[in-house]
Amino acid sequence: MLIVKLAFRNILRNRRRSLLTLLSMGGGFFLLCLTLSMSEGSYSNIINIFTQDHTGHVQIHKENYLERPSLYKTINHADEIITLLEQKTLVLGVAPRIYSPSLAYGKNKTFPAQVIGIDPEREAKTTGLENKVNEGYYLTRPLANKISKDAYFPAMIGFSLAKNLQLTVGDELVLISQGIDGSIANDIFNVVAIVGDTSSYERMNVYISLTAMREFLSMAGDTSKVHELALILSSQSQAREFAAKTQSALKDESLSVEPWQVVESSFYKSMQADKKGSYVSMGIIIFIVSIGVLNTILMGTMERTREFGVLKAIGTRPLAVFTLIMLESFVLAIIGCLLGLLLALPVCFWLAGVGISMPEPIDMGGIIFDTMLGEVSWFVVLLPSIVVISSTLIVSFIPAIRAAKISPLKALQAV
Repeated sequence: MLIVKLAFRNILRNRRRSLLTLLSMGGGFFLLCLTLSMSEGSYSNIINIFTQDHTGHVQIHKENYLERPSLYKTINHADEIITLLEQKTLVLGVAPRIYSPSLAYGKNKTFPAQVIGIDPEREAKTTGLENKVNEGYYLTRPLANKISKDAYFPAMIGFSLAKNLQLTVGDELVLISQGIDGSIANDIFNVVAIVGDTSSYERMNVYISLTAMREFLSMAGDTSKVHELALILSSQSQAREFAAKTQSALKDESLSVEPWQVVESSFYKSMQADKKGSYVSMGIIIFIVSIGVLNTILMGTMERTREFGVLKAIGTRPLAVFTLIMLESFVLAIIGCLLGLLLALPVCFWLAGVGISMPEPIDMGGIIFDTMLGEVSWFVVLLPSIVVISSTLIVSFIPAIRAAKISPLKALQAV
């Protein structure tokens, strides 16, 4: 208790030096917390935009489907799996899909296209496809999921494909592909919507209902087979854990449950590389703060050389002197973190709610990123606290060792 009293007395005795140290630590905490909040918030925002665009947080496929897609690698009994997944509170939506590369024909031109069979209602709950319709109407509108008066199924086509084929809403689209029975799949569809733009994921896609897709690929008898199940969760951070639990819960061992980090591995790796650049910036901030703290504590120790000499002369052990210096630094670090937290929290909450609008939006693979958002979490608050306190204790170690080893005779002779 005596050492604790001495530590607080020394902190309050030289208020100017203590205030400078607190401002250095508090400023470092503020900068670290702000940088971390912007970094984590921006990455979370990008991930949410990216996954909710078309990928989802978790996807289920037949084994090796992502590496080598095939028309015959289907998920059997998909309806049972969807029912099971929709009962989980963490799952917000499940979108079944069937894929088929095809040749699209219209207005005397042909272009390759990716035809995707979807459940319009489930797709709207899982991704933002419905919001990307810029002409016509989505497949859930009346009669959109039924055969038209000309006996044609409706289809939504991507913006670039529509431009290349010179098609618009109301025109006819011819698709040619391979049926699951080996026959040539071909049919005429009625264009009911144009989706996306020139840079979006949907630009060369064709979207039709699952009923139309099964009819097109001669899968009418296999109403429970799909190529993919895309899931959207209430929190993207739980994607890995949810995928692992779902993988163990599924009875079919031939199915593969992968989080978005695996499905979009290139995007995830590039994001992780960018994160490392942010950590370098934070490391520079930590270094600057540590140098300032070291300088302040070292100067304070040198000013108190005579005081330490008196303490050693009256029998104070070196360990007690060492503990005194470290305790003073620890108390200053705690108070500095609290000061920085009071300054950082209002700014972080504002960034999380409003954010900073970018003067020029960034197009990331067809996804428009126009606002930098912050994040308020225990990670954002605790990491700067740990960094500031640990770096303060580390830089205080040298002055504390010096004070503990000081000779009483030389210390008392010092001016």
